[in-house]
Amino acid sequence: MAIRKKAKKLPRRVRTGIAGVPIEKGFEAVLSYFQTEVSNSDLAKTLKSYIKEKHKKSVNLQYIMACPEYKFYSAPYRAATAFWLTHSPESNDTDQTRSYSSGLSKWLSEMIAMGKEIIKDKKAEKAEVVRPTISPMERLQRKISNTIMQDLLDLEDKWIEGENASLDLYQEFKRHGLPSSATKPVRNVIEGWLSDYNDAYTKACPDAVEGYAHLSRKELKFRVQACESMLSDLDRLQSAAKATRKSRVKQPKAADKQVTKVKYKKEDSEYKIVSIAPLSMVGAHRLFTFNTKTRTMTEFVTNAAKGFEVSGSTLKNIDISLSRCTRLRKPDAFLPIVLKKTPNQIDKEWKTLTTKSTVPNGRINADTILLRVMDK
Repeated sequence: MAIRKKAKKLPRRVRTGIAGVPIEKGFEAVLSYFQTEVSNSDLAKTLKSYIKEKHKKSVNLQYIMACPEYKFYSAPYRAATAFWLTHSPESNDTDQTRSYSSGLSKWLSEMIAMGKEIIKDKKAEKAEVVRPTISPMERLQRKISNTIMQDLLDLEDKWIEGENASLDLYQEFKRHGLPSSATKPVRNVIEGWLSDYNDAYTKACPDAVEGYAHLSRKELKFRVQACESMLSDLDRLQSAAKATRKSRVKQPKAADKQVTKVKYKKEDSEYKIVSIAPLSMVGAHRLFTFNTKTRTMTEFVTNAAKGFEVSGSTLKNIDISLSRCTRLRKPDAFLPIVLKKTPNQIDKEWKTLTTKSTVPNGRINADTILLRVMDK
């Protein structure tokens, strides 16, 4: 008979950290263990878990959590107290534990006061950091002053020195990357020059004649032509900007927002018909409606790529050459045809009606049943 060997017992794994807290040995043992065996991260984690549970519905939680991290692990006995209050049975309540619990409550009050000051200081710092922003218009004015206006001043200096210089404003605007909106202040300067030189050349103003007496008529004529050329460049810049400006494409409203104000009749018991959802009209290419009050059958058709749109209670993008409406003498006979047949079959039956067809206006009112929509 074979002899069975005894199973070898493995040594029990030693628990460490929070898992090894000797809570069964009492509060003193827990205090001692937290002092020597628990890491700073576990101390902070234990204390924060207790605080979050205790203040989970209080605004004070944000103030406590705003305090520095070291405050949560600098005194291990606080974490030990929090652990004890969370995990120990009520029967172990003693004067010592009550004393430590009171101290923990006092410390939390101090943390709340500290956190309030920290959050207050952070808000004040954030308010101070905000810098005044430069508006787009002011930024453009600065760029104009530092670029094209300097070019005009250089041109004026050359004229004062007797040089017959000119300036290609079209190319200068492109070089500086200036938009067409920058032409206005430049135009004001050049138009002022042109007015003065014209008055001197034509002798329309005695003051201008006296002020430019040192210039010959040839020089005056050159400057007049130079100013007119620069103004012509500004006109071309504005025309080019208009030609390249993208036209704004109006984005259509969402379908659910288009139909919010549509008034229609949901159901009619006399003719035993029910309206489809108004949302299905948006984007469709064919719509049949029936006015229960006037017995008017309407067929709306559109050739627009995006189909019908709705504005208020009005159907948009209707093709009036294809759309039609007529008054039915026997609605009960014609309604089933509209509800079941194809467009071609409906058209054949429509042509047999003796009442005259007219062009619909696109309005949908509270007596209108939305019968059917089609994609073509």
